[in-house]
Amino acid sequence: MEKEKQAEVKLHGMWASDFSKRVELALKLKGIPYEYFEENLPNKSDDLLKYNPVHGKVPVLVHKGKPIVESLVILEYIDENWKTAPRLFPTDPYERARIRFWTKYIDDQLFKNLITAMRKQGEEQDKGMKEFAKNLDVLEEGIKEFYSCAKPAFDGESPIFLSITLIGILGPYKTFEKVAGVKLIHPEKNPFLTNLLHALSELPEVKECFPPAEKFATLMQHYKELSLQQSST
Repeated sequence: MEKEKQAEVKLHGMWASDFSKRVELALKLKGIPYEYFEENLPNKSDDLLKYNPVHGKVPVLVHKGKPIVESLVILEYIDENWKTAPRLFPTDPYERARIRFWTKYIDDQLFKNLITAMRKQGEEQDKGMKEFAKNLDVLEEGIKEFYSCAKPAFDGESPIFLSITLIGILGPYKTFEKVAGVKLIHPEKNPFLTNLLHALSELPEVKECFPPAEKFATLMQHYKELSLQQSST
């Protein structure tokens, strides 16, 4: 019976994917049993291509044989389908809409800037860094009011959906800085985000879910070298 229950939820992911990790974190916080399938993205499984034929990307959540794709969509599905605590979204529709706005801002703006910083050099990297700094300032001012508690936690007092999205993209920022050779977040300029990211990174649920910094840095360095090789040919 337990095996049947676990088989109801399957997650196709990749150990270093920020987007996969946010789904893993949500499942663990909700206490939802699931079966995990690690994907080798250069050699994608038939199941991944079957469940996500449009993009062929991770993560893919399969619930009772039905696939759900795109991490933010999956997080909403999890919260709507499993209404147990902790709830990822606030109950008020207006507050949910505001949270959606900032999570989309993180994915659409800051993630794009991070990719530029990681995979470009010279003027292109400088331009990406300036955009990142500007967008980071906007984010800092925009999300402060959501964190009224002294210390963020995944207990319903903090905006969990926003925290999961934020830690997935910006949590490893020190690793990104090391690999890219640039300073992404300045504590004196963005003290709120610096403290928030540190507090979220220290939560046991995050430590359990996310990969070791050294292992992640090695892979990011590999991706950077591949990108630079491709751009020089």
